[in-house]
Amino acid sequence: MSALVELSGTHVVHKARSGGLFTRDRVYALTGADLAIAPGETVGVVGESGCGKSTLAKVLVGVQPPTRGTVAFRGRDLWAMPAAERRRAVGAGIGMIFQDPSTALNRRLSVRQILRDPLDVHDRGTRSEREERIRELMSLVGLPRALAGAVPAQLSGGQRQRVAIARALALEPDLVVADEPTSALDVSVRAQILNLLLDLRERLGLALVFVSHDIQTVRRMSDRVITMYLGRIVEEAPAALVTDRARHPYTRALFSATPGLLDPVDLIPLAGPLPSATRPPSGCPFRTRCWKADGVCADEMPGFSAASAPAHRFRCHHPVREDESTRELVRRRDPMEAP
Repeated sequence: MSALVELSGTHVVHKARSGGLFTRDRVYALTGADLAIAPGETVGVVGESGCGKSTLAKVLVGVQPPTRGTVAFRGRDLWAMPAAERRRAVGAGIGMIFQDPSTALNRRLSVRQILRDPLDVHDRGTRSEREERIRELMSLVGLPRALAGAVPAQLSGGQRQRVAIARALALEPDLVVADEPTSALDVSVRAQILNLLLDLRERLGLALVFVSHDIQTVRRMSDRVITMYLGRIVEEAPAALVTDRARHPYTRALFSATPGLLDPVDLIPLAGPLPSATRPPSGCPFRTRCWKADGVCADEMPGFSAASAPAHRFRCHHPVREDESTRELVRRRDPMEAP
């Protein structure tokens, strides 16, 4: 099956405000990303703050141009297209759900106007067909028709996020990118929005990229989980394997910090803060916090290695054994301190 969206050797480098008098530092927000999203697939993206998750999301939806590398949509390089064609392709084929619905929605527009806006911009249907589409979208995300004239300030947080989801679906995209879609919501509302996204994925056959700090939710919602560290993809694994059979030490450490209903937390602590994206460590970026690091980790960035399971790959010179449980890791390393 051909990829819907594909990143090949994609880099994003920003100029920072810090630096010398004549040259500014560079922020390496995304480095050498290779990723393919298949039609109908749900891909979760996890990692600490500052690891490049949101940059990856912006690249996927064509908002952030790559500094180097390619971003292909349905086999065509987005940034080789004329600007008008790129806007049409991305606007109609990819939807985005932002983190905070209170800032993502225009507070002066009614729900009806917010949902009609993408239909107007892309000239979809007649006036009556657009009104019918608005009613369909509100029904699809569980919003009562009486709220069509309401402005965002008159809605609850959950209702605003439902409007944001409806807007992302207005043009019937093939891919929806959700960047922390529940982090600004109350705990009681999060489950409703997550269940709605799962239901829409099944009903509409959407491909979904789900970016979140809530890694257990990502695991439950996804077919495949991407782990990012300091702008790099360091592991890709089927969601069913990511908790106990992840090979990268960082992925194991992330998932060790999430409690289960029956099992206590087996925490793998990481020493020290996340390094600066303006001066990333040489070799493997995780080596400054990894209990397995040695000289080769400082000298060379590891390439991808394949695990025994299909679609599972990782970048590590000293990976965790596939049959080694997180509990065994914790027991062997007491305390676990980076060198």
